[in-house]
Amino acid sequence: MSSHIYINGEYFSKDKAVVSVFDHGLLYGDGVFEGLRVYGKKVFRLKDHIKRLYESAKAICLRIPVSVEEMEAAVIKTVAKNGLENAYVRLIVTRGAGTLGLDPARTDNPQIIIIVDKIALYPDEYYENGLEIITSSTIRNHPGALNPRIKSLNYLNNILAKMECSQAGCLEALMLNHKGEVAECTADNIFIVRNGKLLTPPTDAGILEGVTRDAVMELAIAAGIPFAEQALTRHDVYVADECFMTGTAAEVIAVVRIDNREIGDGRPGPITRDLKDKFYNLARGIE
Repeated sequence: MSSHIYINGEYFSKDKAVVSVFDHGLLYGDGVFEGLRVYGKKVFRLKDHIKRLYESAKAICLRIPVSVEEMEAAVIKTVAKNGLENAYVRLIVTRGAGTLGLDPARTDNPQIIIIVDKIALYPDEYYENGLEIITSSTIRNHPGALNPRIKSLNYLNNILAKMECSQAGCLEALMLNHKGEVAECTADNIFIVRNGKLLTPPTDAGILEGVTRDAVMELAIAAGIPFAEQALTRHDVYVADECFMTGTAAEVIAVVRIDNREIGDGRPGPITRDLKDKFYNLARGIE
């Protein structure tokens, strides 16, 4: 099936979908994006993703040239046009083409791009047995420089950490903040379970407020699982009974080893498995 990529209200094939080389999204990473999931041809928590997109854009003074309702409709139409039952959506808004200088005031025509494609998840064996990760030496961006709550096109911070875990033979890495506290992984939020209580870093730890993270917290509260957002250190992760990550692409996946230390008994724990199943059912509309 050929791809239908949306750019500013028009559709293009993959080889015809282009933007200007003077676009500040390319030149400086000046723009914002969202990753969304499609289950059964329906976009999961579309409104939450669009809200976060517009908040990220507002934080960097980027005016999106369509309304929230028009953006939602464009995503739905593009998903339908591509005809995939289950898919991943990349929604991008760039600053637009301008000069070679940094000044965003010298740009015009922000580009809205919507790509719908199949998603490459972790192999099934990792969902069954869990992942091994490392702690990256690359810390999360200092919130006083670039707030991690802005989902911007400038992802070099995460890429450097991703390179480090790849070189170590792992698929993910834990990132700390400037205070040495646990923040998140390169593309996912992180949770631990200790003495039956579910814990995750708060937003002021330097994390992106994940849509899947929010859904899992809601599921935990509804299930009566004791839960709190609190500052965590690597020690907390090392001595945790369970650990798992959440993300749009990853969904819910256990971490069973970090920095060569076994977490719990080295297998996905009961709360992790329960929340993974609950999220699977929620996303796919299964009661």
